[in-house]
Amino acid sequence: MTPSDASLAHVLERTVTIRATRETVFRFFTESALFAAWWGKGSAIDPRPGGALRIVYPDASVASGTVLAIEPPVRVEFSYGYESAAAGLAPGASHVTVTLEEAAGGTRVRLRHALPSAALRDHHVQGWRFQLALFANAAARVQHEGLERSVDAFLALWGQTDEAAREAVLARVTHADVVFRDAYSATSGREDLAAHLRAAVAFMPGVTLAREGAVLHCQGTVLADWIARAADGTPRGRGRNVFELAPDGRITSVTGFWLPA
Repeated sequence: MTPSDASLAHVLERTVTIRATRETVFRFFTESALFAAWWGKGSAIDPRPGGALRIVYPDASVASGTVLAIEPPVRVEFSYGYESAAAGLAPGASHVTVTLEEAAGGTRVRLRHALPSAALRDHHVQGWRFQLALFANAAARVQHEGLERSVDAFLALWGQTDEAAREAVLARVTHADVVFRDAYSATSGREDLAAHLRAAVAFMPGVTLAREGAVLHCQGTVLADWIARAADGTPRGRGRNVFELAPDGRITSVTGFWLPA
């Protein structure tokens, strides 16, 4: 099959932006372990023209095809179809093109799936909607591995009395344009947040923040609960922060919520 094959006249297109660098995203087409992370255990890809591609879905159905073209980290094309005749699409009987573009929020993934009938095209819409969400989460998990350390470092800033150490951590874990909002804060930019932290340490001496429980992460958005304690360890309050991550892992925005006592 080639893109010019007139029998593949019915095209499905979808676009998703993944909160990861283009190099990280493309690894999911060149490393079988990562390819399997968004398709299913046992899936594999040979990342070269003519290389075999095999997808094993969680329900044990199998799709297969051949890599037709690959241009890291920009584009990959492959044929696609099912090993079961009941699916109505034989192995290699459709054509998938994936292109990756650098975007402000990460990597814009454009999918084009050319199929031989409108019915087959429509049948695959929800499948790709679901599969690309798995892809976005898998790539974001790899890109932001160790994000707990950044969350913990950010929370620790509220009790850090050494200004030089505080600003060094702030520069490491946040974007220069970081935005912070909560019931008592409205800052824009790292310098503004640094000044706010300086005031917080001065007006709340001895108070510290620490994470409670595991973080939740979905496609570059992170949810983390925390507890505020006085110098003697007495709880002063609890809250929940929503963090947004840049493709390089730095924090771009934080929205904080104080939880009811």
